[in-house]
Amino acid sequence: MHAHRARPGGGTTGDHRPSDVERQGDTEVAKQLAQVRWTDRDGTVRTGTARVTSGTPVGATVRVWVDRGENLAIPPMDAFKARTTGWFVGSMTALGVVVGVYAAQAGVLLALDRRRYVQWDAEWDLVEPLWSARFRR
Repeated sequence: MHAHRARPGGGTTGDHRPSDVERQGDTEVAKQLAQVRWTDRDGTVRTGTARVTSGTPVGATVRVWVDRGENLAIPPMDAFKARTTGWFVGSMTALGVVVGVYAAQAGVLLALDRRRYVQWDAEWDLVEPLWSARFRR
């Protein structure tokens, strides 16, 4: 299933809630929750709550994002956030692979060493009586 978002035009209807600060590029923009109204693909007028720039007048046209079910959705990431997220996820994946390979190698070496110690112990049980008999004269 592919994600899909569209941005039909919407307008504020008047119910504004306390503001919040959001970063857009190098600037901080105050955002607040407001009731918005938009028309979906089949012509049905829908309403919901979305973040709008603080001070947006009632009835102003604002950009809203909706999903396939015509429900309000968060806007997609901008190019910088997408690139940063991609690099972060890629770096963490590479680090996870390196740690996984190292852990697998350490586990294999531990298992081989245990097996080797058991073999040496069994061989010493055979050889030790012959060696210690030389010193009993």
